[in-house]
Amino acid sequence: MPTSPRPPRRSPLARAARLGIALTGAAALAIGLAPAAGAADTGGSGTDKSDNIEHVANLPKPEGFDSTSAYNTDLAFTGDYAIDGNYNGFAVYDISEPEEPELVTTVLCPGGQGDVSVSGDLLYYSVDYPRESADCGAAESTPADADAFEGMRVFDISDIESPEYVAAVPTACGSHTNSLVQGEETDYIYVSSYAPSDRYPNCQPPHDQISVIEVPKDAPEDAAVVSEPVLFPDGGNPPGTPSRETSGCHDITVYAEKDIAAGACMGDGVIIDISDPVNPEVVETVRDDNFAFWHSATFTNKGDGVIFTDELGGGAGATCNAETGQERGADAIFGLKAKPAKGDRPAKAELSFKSYFKIDRFQEDTENCVAHNGSLIPVKGKNYFVQAWYQGGVSVIDFNDLENPEEIAYFDRGPFTEDLSGSWSAYYYNGHIYSSEIQQGFDVLKVTDKRLKGAEDVEFHELNPQNQPRY
Repeated sequence: MPTSPRPPRRSPLARAARLGIALTGAAALAIGLAPAAGAADTGGSGTDKSDNIEHVANLPKPEGFDSTSAYNTDLAFTGDYAIDGNYNGFAVYDISEPEEPELVTTVLCPGGQGDVSVSGDLLYYSVDYPRESADCGAAESTPADADAFEGMRVFDISDIESPEYVAAVPTACGSHTNSLVQGEETDYIYVSSYAPSDRYPNCQPPHDQISVIEVPKDAPEDAAVVSEPVLFPDGGNPPGTPSRETSGCHDITVYAEKDIAAGACMGDGVIIDISDPVNPEVVETVRDDNFAFWHSATFTNKGDGVIFTDELGGGAGATCNAETGQERGADAIFGLKAKPAKGDRPAKAELSFKSYFKIDRFQEDTENCVAHNGSLIPVKGKNYFVQAWYQGGVSVIDFNDLENPEEIAYFDRGPFTEDLSGSWSAYYYNGHIYSSEIQQGFDVLKVTDKRLKGAEDVEFHELNPQNQPRY
């Protein structure tokens, strides 16, 4: 794996190493430590699953993405296509027949993280560590180079078989993730990044901000940063607490219908008023001593609750075990009361803690496992959540009772010990669950559960899980 310029903003392994997290098994092997005693390389064999879920298809990572250091990452969907981000670029899959997906094309454009979002004919791709230039073939650069590029890449995917690279927008500290506020003529991209350093001219502390990029849909080549709102004017969660010091956000989920967003920002979980999309403002903050790193967020269907996830161990730790327990490396579920701004009255929000959820299928000490990316399953008026847990697999959770969530389906491969592995993102789209497996490719799952039957009536034409509609 290439040397990390800013370890906390790179791979889960690098983040864990920077944080001093003890690693065993696969993680230890990948950074040159001794493996755990008795660790075996099973290559992903020994699959376990519930009776109501089937693994219907898998496509291995394609050429150019097939090294263990080229991690598969996030997913976005448009029409009959799934777009799978990767540290080396992205792949497009035809999912018109979900049980027989086909690779359509790959775009080799290394930049790290590879978070993806789609909007009509445009695709947005996050670049999280510096390159010598914005060109797709540019070599990795030193972060001390003020001319280095990291930020957002914009592609025209009107010809899905031949995407065209149309714009590159540099942002402070690059782009770890991106989230959209979509309009008819203009998109706004909320760029989340973190871990500043005095040594890096393009990533100066305190970095209590996000970047907002405006993209004219009819002229995406003119995309540009239009604001850098400071979300934490008081500095956010301070150092010396159980949670990470806040120096930026990791991810933001937008609920446009209600003009709010939920931000997972290292040491803080926040609700953001986005009624003015260029100038978002935090209106509620929560902290939790059981949370190490506020990683991502998903609203309930009605927007009256939020699931926040904790990426304990930076994604590299084996934290799904009895020793870690059920309240760390978990989901935290909050009730939400939110009032939009009206006239001279500012927006208000209140979060109230309800419960934790964590898979109780303990994993081996070679398996990196922690709460990660997921999405709401579109059952009208109900709250079902599909979620990735790295090597903990894919879990389907019923959280209609916010105080008593329960797992109702799961798919879990056996250990993969050559490097980090597991499901990075798992999302529901038009009748199936799609999982971006870090090492083992593109997975398609089918859940047969009467509680989820209503989701089959919902047909998406586009889905970015971090841009959440109401069903």
